[in-house]
Amino acid sequence: MGVSGCGKSTVGSLLAARLGREFADADDLHAPEARASMAAGTALTDEDRAPWLRRVGQRIAAAESNSEIVVACSALKRSYRDLIRQEAGAVFLVHLHGSYELLQSRVAARTGHFMPSELLTSQLATLEPLQADELGVTLSVDQGCDTLLDAAVEWVNRTGESG
Repeated sequence: MGVSGCGKSTVGSLLAARLGREFADADDLHAPEARASMAAGTALTDEDRAPWLRRVGQRIAAAESNSEIVVACSALKRSYRDLIRQEAGAVFLVHLHGSYELLQSRVAARTGHFMPSELLTSQLATLEPLQADELGVTLSVDQGCDTLLDAAVEWVNRTGESG
């Protein structure tokens, strides 16, 4: 989980490969209208996001067990994560976190992505860090990808969520 440019898709797909799990990108579950709205620079409302978050939770629940899939999803607010959990049950969250400057530089360097860099500020304003009762870990993206993966695998294995 995390804001645009934190590496959710990259780290998520690599984590899934390392764990021998399926990977899904929640961006692929957005309705075409939502993608068009974001591409035009309009942030989604909580009402806009609710059906998408339910689809994300349903996608997780559709896996053989929650530990059989890694999903890259922003899940910025606790209430968003709660909607996912309503559909999927318990989920382990890896919150990828970085400085505004680093994230902005990553988003600005992307090509062909529907999410414009202008929405990064609103995402950061919306972001609610993991709370003490949420199963997960926060990792800094200023580390190399291998270091992030090692830390994520360690936390997943420590919680028994790896299978």
